[in-house]
Amino acid sequence: MLIGDLGEFGVIERIARLLPAATADVVVGIGDDVAVLDTKGPRYLLATCDIQVENVHFLRQATSPYQLGRKVIAINVSDIAAMGGRPRWALVSLALPPDTAVDFVDKLYRGMTDQAQTAGLVIVGGNLSKIDHPMVIDLCLLGECDKERFLRRNGAQVGDAVLVTGTLGDSRAGLHLLLNPHLQVTDAARETVLAAHLTPQPRLEEGQLLADSGLVHAMLDVSDGALGDLRHICEASGVGATLALADLPISPACREVARASGVPAEDWALTGGEDYQLLFTAARHDVARIQGILAERTGTAAQVIGQILPASAGITAVSPDGMVGSHSGAGGWDHFREGGKP
Repeated sequence: MLIGDLGEFGVIERIARLLPAATADVVVGIGDDVAVLDTKGPRYLLATCDIQVENVHFLRQATSPYQLGRKVIAINVSDIAAMGGRPRWALVSLALPPDTAVDFVDKLYRGMTDQAQTAGLVIVGGNLSKIDHPMVIDLCLLGECDKERFLRRNGAQVGDAVLVTGTLGDSRAGLHLLLNPHLQVTDAARETVLAAHLTPQPRLEEGQLLADSGLVHAMLDVSDGALGDLRHICEASGVGATLALADLPISPACREVARASGVPAEDWALTGGEDYQLLFTAARHDVARIQGILAERTGTAAQVIGQILPASAGITAVSPDGMVGSHSGAGGWDHFREGGKP
């Protein structure tokens, strides 16, 4: 058997079975956005890491080193945001070809430093190695959260509304433009979706507000695609779900790029990935209050896109004409299967 046969999440499950049982100080281990660790202090320690590999996660000719630096920090902060935590310290490992320009490293770190300052964290160390090709950037991020106020993906309850912040599909539209730069779209649409893909902004304040509210049952960030990430919530919570395609929040810019490409914008919204919005569930009677908190404190909209159902219902999507389609939740990004990122 090859890892391509198992897929990314199958490999993760296999690794988890190989590891010894977690000790009592591991509050949350493998299977969530972030590890939650009890160091016996007043708050829990959060730990996450994310690797960026050239030609898998980014194209060097399509992004500036400054943009890449910002994104490396942002995507890790997004994991901390999904727990409702606060990022604190980062360690960066670089594997660089020897012909990499020193100026590239300078600009990469300027981007990382600027995004780190925005998120309130500091880079405290790392490692450096030679590699022939491709370039690899690996970041480990540590943070903290209140012991009574942090969110996981396993708390969704039957009857919950499924909500998402912001809009979906913009990053996938940006990737499509990077791969098809001559596509005819307006400058405004191009700028919007390219920014969403190259320099995403994590919903850090929103995540903290949602955790502090005590109203949210389960949450994660949309990195693998809304459909795939909803599957993670459903599997962890032992529930099913239905999505209303007509309610997916899709920006005019994404719709314009999708239309010019001959692709349904809903496909990108469901499976595109790397939107780094927050996908969460809450009781129906709390939805208006949650939307009010986010709008008042951050200006961010949260849209109801579905409902949590019993596990026997599986995962379904209802089209605007009322047609119901059954989904496994697959179709998002999986490192060892075809499709997805460049």
